Amino acid sequence: MISKKIEKAINQQINDEFYSSYYYMAMSAYCEGIDLPGFAQWMMVQADEEQEHGKRFYQFLLARDGKVVLDKIDKPQGEFKSILDMFEHVLEHEKFVTKKINELYELALKENDYPLQVELQWFIQEQVEEEKTAKDIIRQIKWIGDQSTALFMLDQKMAERGGSPSSSAE
Repeated sequence: MISKKIEKAINQQINDEFYSSYYYMAMSAYCEGIDLPGFAQWMMVQADEEQEHGKRFYQFLLARDGKVVLDKIDKPQGEFKSILDMFEHVLEHEKFVTKKINELYELALKENDYPLQVELQWFIQEQVEEEKTAKDIIRQIKWIGDQSTALFMLDQKMAERGGSPSSSAE
C-alpha cells in the first residue's frame, strides 16, 4: 500500500508536470507571436512530453492503488524579453523540476518506497538531459547574438524536433 505522504507528493508532481506542459504551450504561443515557428514547434513538442510525464505519474499512482487528485493549474508566464530570455526561463524551470524530482526521490528513500525509487530513476536521467538541452540552446542563441540570418537558421533547425508535436511525446 502506498503511504499518504507519497500519494500526496505524487499528486503534486502530476500537477507540476501538467503546469510544465501549460508553461511550454505559453512559450510556444510566444514564439508564434514573434514569427519563430520552429521554436514554437520545439516548445509544443516539449509541452507534449511534459503532458506524458504527468500521465506517467498518474498511471503509476493508480497502479499502486493510490488516489489521483487533480488540482488547478496556475497561469504560466507568456511574455519574454527575447528568445534568449525565454530559454533562460526554460533552464530555470527545468532546474525547479529537477529539484522536485529529487525531493520526491528523497521521500521515496525515507518511506522505503522501492517501486517509486525505481520509477524515479527514469525521471532523474530525463532531467539531466533536459537541463543539458536548455544550456546547449542558450549557448547557441548567445553565439548568434543579433544576427537575424543565424536566428532564422536556428529556427529552422528547431522545427526538426520530433515531427508533429502530437506524435513525438515519449
